[in-house]
Amino acid sequence: MYFDDRAIVINDYSGSQIDAHPLRNWLVNIPLRFEDTTLRKIVTIIGIVLLVVILYLVSPLLVGNGQVKYYADIEDHYKYGSIGSEPTNGIPYWIWKAMPVVFADKLPGKGYESLGFLSEEGHDLPIGFSKRKVSGIDRVGLNCAVCHVGTVRDSDDSPAQIVLAMPSNNLYLRDYIKFISEAAVDPRFSAPEMMPYINEMGSHLNPLQKLIYRYIAIPRTRDALIRQGNLLSFLNEQPDWGPGRVDTFSPYKAIQFNFPMDKLEESELIGTADYPPIWHQKPREGLQLHWDGNNKSVDERNLSAALGAGVTPTTVDRKGIKRVADWLWDFPPPEYPYEIDNELAVTGKSLFESNCAKCHAFNGESVGTVSNIDEIGTDRHRLDSYTYELMSNQNTLFAGFPERFKSFRKTNGYANMPLDGVWLRAPYLHNGSVPTLRDLLESPEKRPAIFYRGNDVIDRDKLGFVSSEEEAHGKTFFKYDTSQPGNSNEGHLYGTDLSPDEKDALVEYMKKL
Repeated sequence: MYFDDRAIVINDYSGSQIDAHPLRNWLVNIPLRFEDTTLRKIVTIIGIVLLVVILYLVSPLLVGNGQVKYYADIEDHYKYGSIGSEPTNGIPYWIWKAMPVVFADKLPGKGYESLGFLSEEGHDLPIGFSKRKVSGIDRVGLNCAVCHVGTVRDSDDSPAQIVLAMPSNNLYLRDYIKFISEAAVDPRFSAPEMMPYINEMGSHLNPLQKLIYRYIAIPRTRDALIRQGNLLSFLNEQPDWGPGRVDTFSPYKAIQFNFPMDKLEESELIGTADYPPIWHQKPREGLQLHWDGNNKSVDERNLSAALGAGVTPTTVDRKGIKRVADWLWDFPPPEYPYEIDNELAVTGKSLFESNCAKCHAFNGESVGTVSNIDEIGTDRHRLDSYTYELMSNQNTLFAGFPERFKSFRKTNGYANMPLDGVWLRAPYLHNGSVPTLRDLLESPEKRPAIFYRGNDVIDRDKLGFVSSEEEAHGKTFFKYDTSQPGNSNEGHLYGTDLSPDEKDALVEYMKKL
């Protein structure tokens, strides 16, 4: 089509031309420039409105994206600050919030609290969870506190006191993994089912955010959780962990290194152990750390634990982890708050020095070293689960970074741990198979073969938590059976030949540690 001074001519490229004179008359009456002031104003206003709408829809995806919130209070930062787990392994916030509502039938009680997560007034997330905006949407990840904050009660009727850096004696971590894995394969894990709940929960998502959740976030989260559930399916073959316990390194093999878990030796598939406390780290530098003493570096141990919580070498928040590590360096365990028989404790101190200090006092000649499994005689599953093959793979982590692992070693037993704050570390032995310190001073056949874990009421006489009650203060506790693989209460015969009075005195003194 072209113009001449007489007509508009349309060439249809067939050799003929069409005179479009009527079209010419219509076109020549339209201004070819926006010389009309009113029209220019209208176009400008429309453009501004469109720009505002676009900015409104897009700004939530851009503002604060990737930024980490550093809490002014270090204790709040420990409980709720990011360590870098959200970018790769975080769950979109509103999906995480909706899951216990949509899949309430898969939980033992109401909400995440029924899995032992601890909540504080004024905080949107439980302790141990952090929130960070990634790729335009908030995601929820785990941090150090999820495994290292617990509670203690004076009695059944008293409120729970939250204690930082102690083992998470309430947490059913395996049940949380099971919950999110089973939810992912449920047909209800879909946009049509979940979006109404997300909208009703006050999400206030704009139209663009709703599209992202509907067509990207929900399907991708479902697929990621299904994949993770498949990798960790071997956990279904393990005896139940119960509260306050975790198999640290078996999931490591599957998630970090894609070990063929169905082809591994049966002896290395159960490594369940208690969470340790992480207070007062300074005097632990150079000691053999982890239950089997497989590493002497506190920093490397910290990064290894962070990988277990979901960080990667490229997403780890070094500044956040260092801030927590610096705080824990000198952070002391809480002192025993109840009455102590000081006269009896004096007798107990001399007994401790002659029977225990060599391995369990900070200045003891064997503290932080490994006792051979044949000598100590405790359950060997955790030791056997950590293999040379895993060690070799671990020492490739953080390759290309200054933090590259180089300190992991395979040992032949369990490390002798310092006992600071021992009154908050029950149950005892590496696998939590002995409920109280007084029970630990008995020969294995006299220790409880079955007891209940999860009660946070302090046992002031035996030093531990009350373990004989199946139910109390509205909770049903976990039945711990020492006959199950990985749960044996054998070994550690030190002090078992003392008299009953001497054992009582020793326990009384250990309240002061």
